[in-house]
Amino acid sequence: MTGLHDRLAGIIRREAWLWEILAWLAKHGPPDWHVGAGCLTQSVWNRLSGRPGRTGIADIDVVFFDPADLGAAAEAALEAELSQAFGGLGLAFDVKNQARVHLWYADRFGYAIPPYGSVHAAIDTWPTTATAVAVTLHDGRPEIYAPFGLADLFAMTARPNKRQITAGIYEKKVARWRRHWPELTVVPWDAA
Repeated sequence: MTGLHDRLAGIIRREAWLWEILAWLAKHGPPDWHVGAGCLTQSVWNRLSGRPGRTGIADIDVVFFDPADLGAAAEAALEAELSQAFGGLGLAFDVKNQARVHLWYADRFGYAIPPYGSVHAAIDTWPTTATAVAVTLHDGRPEIYAPFGLADLFAMTARPNKRQITAGIYEKKVARWRRHWPELTVVPWDAA
């Protein structure tokens, strides 16, 4: 692990609520599960800026990859289980089988995408370089996947990942983030 990977692993371990979710998923989670995006990014930004641990975290993104089951029922069942197990957190869970995203993406975002071949291929398309970060546990240790590295995350820099999103999606996200973290450096869509 690099220095930034070690720092992120340390933050993940110190956020007791996050560590409990990871430990639960290690026992009960679906194939190739990861927790990622906003809850990791915002946990780091909160630590760096001295804000309370769950500031700005709207939900917990849990992703997995199961091409053998492309129905929505498995996602809904896992969301319900997580909500029951961690209802006291006051946070919602957003569970998505990345093997089926292409089936609903056009209806939600207005344009089609090809199927992903793995959970990592999906994470590679997440909206910013700082939020394209996910973690799973192996043998009780965090395994971090960050296709763009962790420099932008720890520099509190929002930079668009243009592989899949639109300028509108990016600008909506960074406007929300700026309300919680005004010190965030935002790279304009056209400058990236």
